[in-house]
Amino acid sequence: MDPNIASTGLAHVWTQGDWVTRSVAIVLLVMSLSTWIIILWKALDQRAQRAQAKGIEGFWHSADFAEGLDKLGAADGNPFRSVALEGREATRHILHKDGHNGSPPQRQLHDSLDVSDWVERSLRKSVDDHTARAQSGLSVLASVASTAPFVGLFGTVWGIYHALLGIGAAGQVSIDRVAGPIGEALIMTALGLLVAIPAVLGFNALVRGNKGISHQLNRFAHDLHAYFVTGARVSAASPDGKVLPIKKAS
Repeated sequence: MDPNIASTGLAHVWTQGDWVTRSVAIVLLVMSLSTWIIILWKALDQRAQRAQAKGIEGFWHSADFAEGLDKLGAADGNPFRSVALEGREATRHILHKDGHNGSPPQRQLHDSLDVSDWVERSLRKSVDDHTARAQSGLSVLASVASTAPFVGLFGTVWGIYHALLGIGAAGQVSIDRVAGPIGEALIMTALGLLVAIPAVLGFNALVRGNKGISHQLNRFAHDLHAYFVTGARVSAASPDGKVLPIKKAS
């Protein structure tokens, strides 16, 4: 379609359309803006998290836990650093149960859990929090992808209805009188598809990216669990088959 013809048709639909037609056009515009904002926002987040994931091997090659945290990076929203800190705090909490100032410790419900269970629970909570944040906004893309074509179709049906009313009122029916109004009404369907297609593609790409990051985060959390419980990373094996520990976090 010639862009000039399309722009002229859109302008004519806007100027000649009633409040329903204009409302449909505004809804599609809001959907399109929301789609692109979410796609760009989540894509930048995933790009940063993939870069942060590169610090995992540096973490395991560190001399101690503090140096490992530095290698993970201190950027806000770093899920790998958050998981490591959550595991460290859980280990400290479960291992240091002594009361303050010599007073006897108070019995708490989680005291019935061993170190492994408590650390695993804390790491899982941190991973789940990241998953929830990563999925935020994706429901908007799914909604836009599923509803935008129907919103555009509704605009087309409404436009055709009013075009037929105008043709009937004129009392004369010819191809030029029918083709123009109905062709302009069909633009709304095309706009609905133009809004829905990026939403579908963006949703699929972001879901695929989230799965990759979640896989790395879960694997890191698994290694952290072994480290906090046993003092060594399960998957960090030396050439002679021995597990290579790093210094325990205090």
